[in-house]
Amino acid sequence: MTSLNQVTDAFEERLRAVLPEAAFRPATDHYLTELRGQMRGQGGLVVAPGTTDETAEVLRLANEERVAVVPFSGGTGLVGGQVAPNLSRPLILSLERMDKIRAVYPQENAMIVEAGAILQNVRDAADQHDRLFPLLLASEGSARIGGNLATNAGGMNVLRYGNTRDLCLGIEAVLADGTVVSGLKRLRKDNTGYDLKNLLIGSEGTLGVITAATLRLFQKPENNATALLVVPNPAAALELLDLARDYAGDLISIFELISGEGFRFISETIPDHRLPMSEIADWMILGEIGAPRGVNADAIWQSVVEAGMERGLILDGVQAGSEAQRQALIDTRELIPEANRRIGAVASQDISLPLSVIPDFIPRCREALNRFGDLRLNCFGHLGDGNLHYNVYPSKGRNKADYANIRADLIKVIHDLVGEYGGSFSAEHGIGRFKVDDLQRYGDPGRLAAMRMVKRALDPNGIMNPGAVLT
Repeated sequence: MTSLNQVTDAFEERLRAVLPEAAFRPATDHYLTELRGQMRGQGGLVVAPGTTDETAEVLRLANEERVAVVPFSGGTGLVGGQVAPNLSRPLILSLERMDKIRAVYPQENAMIVEAGAILQNVRDAADQHDRLFPLLLASEGSARIGGNLATNAGGMNVLRYGNTRDLCLGIEAVLADGTVVSGLKRLRKDNTGYDLKNLLIGSEGTLGVITAATLRLFQKPENNATALLVVPNPAAALELLDLARDYAGDLISIFELISGEGFRFISETIPDHRLPMSEIADWMILGEIGAPRGVNADAIWQSVVEAGMERGLILDGVQAGSEAQRQALIDTRELIPEANRRIGAVASQDISLPLSVIPDFIPRCREALNRFGDLRLNCFGHLGDGNLHYNVYPSKGRNKADYANIRADLIKVIHDLVGEYGGSFSAEHGIGRFKVDDLQRYGDPGRLAAMRMVKRALDPNGIMNPGAVLT
């Protein structure tokens, strides 16, 4: 790879000759600071093309001049993929002006949207056609669909509907040299060569820039049943999931494991929020069943609860009796990341594990971390698909800076144990810049070699998001 250049005045003038004035943005903190304040860029020129052709021209010129490009979507990523602290005046390419819902095809359960469309707007557009786009994230009001695709985002509905990759039928993208890949077909079957769509999804802007996507829609459930259930421990939660599948099958949309620490953090940092239960239990499950017309979701949940209580898997719980109560339960779960941020994590880990080992992993990891002293752990997440957020926090009265000297050791203990159990150190957040060294340490050498060959083939000058994913 050749060395990269920073944006010069001459290069900026070349861009101004092909882009409208509306495409240029001031390099504010929004573009330069990682969401949790752990990384900051040095600066750069921010451009927001309004069309795919403009995006192609920007990348063509950047590749010609060997200028580093940092793609920027909603800025909600949690692994630093959108901020480049080691690059001096890169080109920051924002998709914010490309935010249109191009078309909705309700009978085909498909819609075409531009990459800058905000996730909430995508969900609302589907809802207006009595359809569901099921990607459900706490950041839906600011996350943009291009970033969701670039990181293969997960969320609470993965158990039933899959990751963002599974919700995409086709993409339009621009490669490093300005080549446009037009693949917005609304097809479920298209066996015509290499799967460039799935290569670009999850690539975190290191191979090209996604500019639009054809998304899968679903029939909206006719009725939902949502409950917060107290369970004795994670082993009981996993057994309850198996039991719920016996009754509900694939109708289970949400099955979230929540530790009492998460609710205590909400109580501590957001005291005005009313928790669903007066007493905070050590372990809880937020579950939801979405049923089609003619199927009573509440009756199914009641059967699950009765069977679960008979087996000692459920100790207490509340079931939503209205849409407002359902939303309140989901909102409480989605407040946990905000409460976590306010507490300030020493180390936040996004891991996945085979379901059967989770009950053994959680206490064993707790025991392994005890040697580092008094720490608070908030283990929560998407139990149904094996994705846990295993986060370490300061003891009450201290802050994360007090633990800076042991942070790397904490992460290594967690990731080593994840590897021992056959898991992954990155489940749904990606690699970004925070986890590049982890990928080198834990990644399969053959897979890494293949990834580097792909990178060299599609981005031979290395301009696309340098420093992210691969060293």
